[in-house]
Amino acid sequence: MADAKVIPFGDEPRTRRARPSKGKDVAKRPPGRMKASLTPVPASPAAGSEEREPEPEPAGETERRGGWDRRVAGGLAFLRRRITGEYDVDEFGYDKELTDQVLMSLLRPLYDKYFRVEVKGVENIPAEGGALVVANHSGTLPLDGLMMQVAVHDHHPAGRHLRLLAADLVFVLPVVNELARKAGHTLACAEDAERLLRSGEVVGVMPEGFKGIGKPFSERYKLQRFGRGGFVSTALRAGTPIVPCSIVGAEEIYPMIGNAKTLARLLGFPYFPITPTFPWLGPLGAMPLPTKWTIQFGEPIPTDGYPPEAAEDPMLMFNLTDQVREQIQHTLYKLLVQRRSVFF
Repeated sequence: MADAKVIPFGDEPRTRRARPSKGKDVAKRPPGRMKASLTPVPASPAAGSEEREPEPEPAGETERRGGWDRRVAGGLAFLRRRITGEYDVDEFGYDKELTDQVLMSLLRPLYDKYFRVEVKGVENIPAEGGALVVANHSGTLPLDGLMMQVAVHDHHPAGRHLRLLAADLVFVLPVVNELARKAGHTLACAEDAERLLRSGEVVGVMPEGFKGIGKPFSERYKLQRFGRGGFVSTALRAGTPIVPCSIVGAEEIYPMIGNAKTLARLLGFPYFPITPTFPWLGPLGAMPLPTKWTIQFGEPIPTDGYPPEAAEDPMLMFNLTDQVREQIQHTLYKLLVQRRSVFF
């Protein structure tokens, strides 16, 4: 038998290729199937030559990332200034940068989320110049003063800062003393208050003092005596308006049902509160109840129309003190009538 001639694959002459018949071979091929080509088909220029552009990042994500970058940069710059001492405090020890960026940030969750403070009439505080804010005092611990400070800081149209006058006890307690100074608080004396008012600051005072903050729960929202009217004399000397302020909600955060006077004297405190949860539950009993607060600033009472010697007139001081006290008390009753619930 003659040797068969081997023809390499792909090199066979064109005459040797079998042409498909129009009969059974075509019929056996499944419909829709095509014979695979041995020659690679070049990719379409539209599909292969152009790279797909990445989808644009959502605008919200870009802003959020930029916001975080700014916060980190601001935080690092703040730490650098703290370490190097490149920050300013005034003659009373007030550190505006620390208050704005740290202390207010720590108090704001308590203000916004826990007590859900509603602010009314904050625009009654003048946009510039000195003003004396006079408020009721309550709650066993002075959280009402701090919440009033956040209210002015965050909601006043001109972005004013409230400088609180605090009792002597605040400035003898370790840590608390330094923080109070940094937050702009100063000793409750006529000289310091007048200097702040004359320099154009908004000053806050709570004339009830310990009598108001440490009164029993049965006397809630009943204003105590406003001292001898020293705050009125200070406002008259400085010629600044008096802005009454009424705070509802603070009375119920620590319902004071008793006072351990002997223990208070031993510790040097004006009172030692006994509440339904303290001291029975230990540290857990020191948690304030999540009451709903309302802070309302009333119409300012002008003092610049009085002569300089008016500050020495005891009858005028008595009348103005009584006017401020009555306005605060009347607003407290009005807010209590409007309140739906202690907690909502």
